[in-house]
Amino acid sequence: MTPRHHLDEATVVSYATGALSPEMAAVAATHLELCSHCRAVLASAERVGGALLGQQKPQPTGAERERQLRDAMAERLSAAPAHGGFVRDTPEPPADPDGLPRPLHAFFGPSWRALKWRWMGPGVQMIRSAKSSGDTLILLRIGPGKGMPVHSHGSTELTQILRGAYEDELGHFSAGDVADLGPDVTHRPVTSPGGPCICVAALDAPLRFPGWLARMVQPLVGL
Repeated sequence: MTPRHHLDEATVVSYATGALSPEMAAVAATHLELCSHCRAVLASAERVGGALLGQQKPQPTGAERERQLRDAMAERLSAAPAHGGFVRDTPEPPADPDGLPRPLHAFFGPSWRALKWRWMGPGVQMIRSAKSSGDTLILLRIGPGKGMPVHSHGSTELTQILRGAYEDELGHFSAGDVADLGPDVTHRPVTSPGGPCICVAALDAPLRFPGWLARMVQPLVGL
């Protein structure tokens, strides 16, 4: 698969500096395993970060210093060519059809067959990771032709499509694509025909639903 929707550059920089939460990092790493484009951007970010660190005099560490480094990396990266050089991909063994992506093993286990889905509504099932310690991390399985309620995001949502596909106001998202969304995005995903759409999503704030029915149900599903 060749992803058409990629991680935002700022997300890649945050991943490179270790600034993402474990939940967000797991989704980002799942996408990076599949996407040579984003791996090339990551390699550029790591090279820029290494060069910047080599140029800096020792300074106190902390959140402000980390933010300054990320901003400097993003500025240098935006001025560099999109791929920043050749990145050699290591050949991978044949994929296990029952194997979840490796970055998700710590949260959901290694096997698709061992997953225990929770019913959320007609055609919609969910698993919330019990091992998340901060941000929410969920697996969603949505039947073909099903529409989610219109919603926006309290902050950031990072969603990787594992199987199937959906469409929304931003376009068509299929297996391998990632939706890197901020609070300015309002959308209504509708799954494509042919089979269920399965996604892994990390959220650092609750979703925002304009409809009263979705708001009533929201406490029950915890999103």
